[in-house]
Amino acid sequence: MDHSTSAEQPAEPVPPDFPAFAVSRGRHLLRTAFLLTGGDAHLAEDLVQEALGRIFVKWRRISRLDNPSGYAQTVLVNTFLSYRRRRSSSERVTDTLPDIAVDGPDPALRLTLLRALGELPAQDRAVLVLRFWEDRSVEETAAALRLSSTAVRSRSSRALARMRATLGESLGDGGEAGGDTGGRATTDPTDRKAVLGRVL
Repeated sequence: MDHSTSAEQPAEPVPPDFPAFAVSRGRHLLRTAFLLTGGDAHLAEDLVQEALGRIFVKWRRISRLDNPSGYAQTVLVNTFLSYRRRRSSSERVTDTLPDIAVDGPDPALRLTLLRALGELPAQDRAVLVLRFWEDRSVEETAAALRLSSTAVRSRSSRALARMRATLGESLGDGGEAGGDTGGRATTDPTDRKAVLGRVL
């Protein structure tokens, strides 16, 4: 019997709505990755590509979720954390920042903020980015990072204290200065999200 017809089946076609999703969310994912990596643009691009690859293989299910964009952000953060765990045994501490663009409205603040973010432990950095850049609640951040709400509050307070020591008054005093309230970050233009946004 001729078994020539048992050749490998053709690859499943790309869902037509996935490329549009990747294009529409790609820039925001890249900005988030840029903050997570402490300003390493090349690593940020790699993380976004890996995250989108993970999303693609489950896209038919993900596309039916209420908030595919939020799910994509969670995948990106977990991709970053898993990368950090893989690198933790071989990386060396350095005070040299990677090459980054500094053509924003406040280059000095941009570099200072990226340096401060880069000095934080990876999970603390992820907490700050989700809370104050992604504007997630404590509970949403806890779910994304598989932490308790108490752990998120503790990490947030500790990370903010370290950031404040570096940035001083530029960080602002709203939202969680006296402890995490459990709600979302404030939306005042001078709050911490605005400070994070100024690095992009």
